[in-house]
Amino acid sequence: MLPTMRSDKRLTLLELNSLVREVIESEMPNEYWVEAELSECRESRGHCYMELIQKDEHSATPVAKASAKCWASKWMLIRPYFERTTGQRLHAGMKVLLRVYAQFHEAYGFSWIVTDIDPTYTLGDMARKRQEIIRQLKEEGVFDLQKELPLPLFCQHIAVISSETAAGYGDFCNQLADNPYGFQFRTQLFPAIMQGEGTEQSIIAALERIYSSIPLLQEGLGEVFDCVVIIRGGGATSDMSGFDTLALAENVANFPIPIITGIGHDRDESILDMVSHTRVKTPTAAAAFLISHLKEVLDALNDSQRRIANYCGSKLSTLNAQLSMLQAALPRLFPAIKAREEQRIEALSNRMMSGIQQRILSQQARISMTEQKLPLMALQKLTTEKHRLEMIEEKIKMLDPALLLKRGYSITLFNGKTVRDPMTLKPGDEIETRVEKGTIKSIIKA
Repeated sequence: MLPTMRSDKRLTLLELNSLVREVIESEMPNEYWVEAELSECRESRGHCYMELIQKDEHSATPVAKASAKCWASKWMLIRPYFERTTGQRLHAGMKVLLRVYAQFHEAYGFSWIVTDIDPTYTLGDMARKRQEIIRQLKEEGVFDLQKELPLPLFCQHIAVISSETAAGYGDFCNQLADNPYGFQFRTQLFPAIMQGEGTEQSIIAALERIYSSIPLLQEGLGEVFDCVVIIRGGGATSDMSGFDTLALAENVANFPIPIITGIGHDRDESILDMVSHTRVKTPTAAAAFLISHLKEVLDALNDSQRRIANYCGSKLSTLNAQLSMLQAALPRLFPAIKAREEQRIEALSNRMMSGIQQRILSQQARISMTEQKLPLMALQKLTTEKHRLEMIEEKIKMLDPALLLKRGYSITLFNGKTVRDPMTLKPGDEIETRVEKGTIKSIIKA
């Protein structure tokens, strides 16, 4: 209960805050388990400072906010256990179950002091989120898309997404270069952040750079990548949260090139591992997988080569044996074959002679028929030609100039040639006009 005071008594701010502290300490002496979401979480001088928030389930609008602190003496114990159990460090957006007590400081105000964090609660929320992401990926039909892509037989040109300075990247490249079979691999690094809050967007950006390079490679400006390897060497398991996001999983699942993950952890596989083409534990394991894949191809080629050689040898032996048998049988078979072929030739000769005789008889009959028809045909031809000559003779008679003169026409000549155009004549020219019963001579005047 607040102490009774006169309403006109004035208090300093310190006095008022001291009263609040006394009331809180007396009225709320217990510790409480509280569910909340972290909107901010940071460390300073060994202490952990948190901003707690509760959102409306339907609108996601904040309905409560508060500050919380975990002093270094507690934080050094709570943090390792929490990260070991959950595989993640505390970060914004995480749901937590905190054990707290109320504290009001005259100078710094109110805060909840954290004395414990239950990792099993966070694990449950993380598992729920993971299952929700997996369910959504399966509903979209992309969860197994990567696994349907064929890994090229000669998988040697590799796009690598990793931190440029990571030891795991160096180990990966060294193992590929020093493989015991002398295989040649070509790698191209696409740097990305591989831990912390920037992991998701950094890896997505690297995938976009690889994807944008594909058209250039296909136009002959480089070689097309055979696969993408996402590797992360070492690091705390608490840095794995960036690999369990929907956006990253969707980008990987829909990528048109096989993606191999080796992000260096032994706990349950991340969602990134689940949707990738192939998942291995470490960068060196990714290199070993690529070397082993190429070795399997080499072994298959060598095996095929041996089988082809064996088949060819066996086939050659069989043919040689057959040839030897034919060589041995040839002297014995030749007389029979000769006799058979001579019979075949004789039969063909007989058929040919018979055919020729039949052809001659047929042509002789045709000639005889033609000889019988020839006089009649000649007579018909003479009759036809005689008639044609008579027709021509009639036409010639009709064209005789004397007939035209008898009809009253005349013909005018100049120098023995027919005059067709009077304009060709000039004064003084002598012309001759022929009529039916004589000739008339005239002189052209002006």
